[in-house]
Amino acid sequence: MFSVLNKPTTTSYVTPAFSVQAQSPDPASLTAKATPRALATVANQLWAVKVPQPYDAFLVLDVEATCFQGTDFQWPNEIIEWPVCLLRWSDKGSNGMAGTLHKVAEFRSFVKPTWRPVLSSFCTSLTGITQEQVDAAPHFPEVAGQFSLFLAQHGLIHPETGERLVRFCWCTDGPFDVRDFVVKQCFISNIAIPHWLRGDVMDVRKVVSTWSETGRAQTSKVRPCPSPPLPRRMSPNIEKQLRFLGLAPFEGRQHSGIDDSRNIARIIVELARRGIRLQPNTPIKPGRRWPWMGKSGQVLEVHCSSIPRY
Repeated sequence: MFSVLNKPTTTSYVTPAFSVQAQSPDPASLTAKATPRALATVANQLWAVKVPQPYDAFLVLDVEATCFQGTDFQWPNEIIEWPVCLLRWSDKGSNGMAGTLHKVAEFRSFVKPTWRPVLSSFCTSLTGITQEQVDAAPHFPEVAGQFSLFLAQHGLIHPETGERLVRFCWCTDGPFDVRDFVVKQCFISNIAIPHWLRGDVMDVRKVVSTWSETGRAQTSKVRPCPSPPLPRRMSPNIEKQLRFLGLAPFEGRQHSGIDDSRNIARIIVELARRGIRLQPNTPIKPGRRWPWMGKSGQVLEVHCSSIPRY
């Protein structure tokens, strides 16, 4: 059952575990209201540095997954939240030059785990996701199908063939979301990695760290850098990236997938404004295997015996 919420610039389609939100920016209202946030938005647009940008859209993903205290990335985590922010250029010319990104839509769905269907208290405390929310959610293959419809609705893939219609790039904070969580989840669900998720991704954390070391001198001529370079070999989390780029603090709840995705999107928008070329920088190996992987989605319990079921 779908319900429609009507607002001047926002249309939302909502089900208990799945929602799509499309947003249309209204530049005229920004100057009319003349709020500090609106003025900052206008100022950022004026300061945007246009450079050749090879991709037309960006899908910002930060999943949440099952976990127990003491587990690491070697454990068979199952995805329990699939949140994505869609970014598009508002000023890209026929020559590919662009500098201003906007968030135009969001997708969010909770996901019902199958191998360990009961969340640990540690997982709920960390992510804020409740047992009731995942119990009412679809399993991952269904979520993937719903997300395919979202991509088609926004003109990223063909609704029938699934062929990519524009060049879009997946963006994550670190390599973990696709490299680890998606590959594991597709194995546990016994499905192939969706065609719209294949290929390399852009690790935003790596982009910020690299720019800290090599790109500051170029953009400082446009606008003074607000903070000193990040320490070498540092892997900054979302909060530190925001601070380093001189942006407002983290908005929302940390380790909420949708809030994490929104804040990563803010970072990407700022990187684009500073004239940084946005493109994949991290390879994904869909055939990667872990010791606990058996046949056809089977999780070998012998490799997980030290972890409680609940």
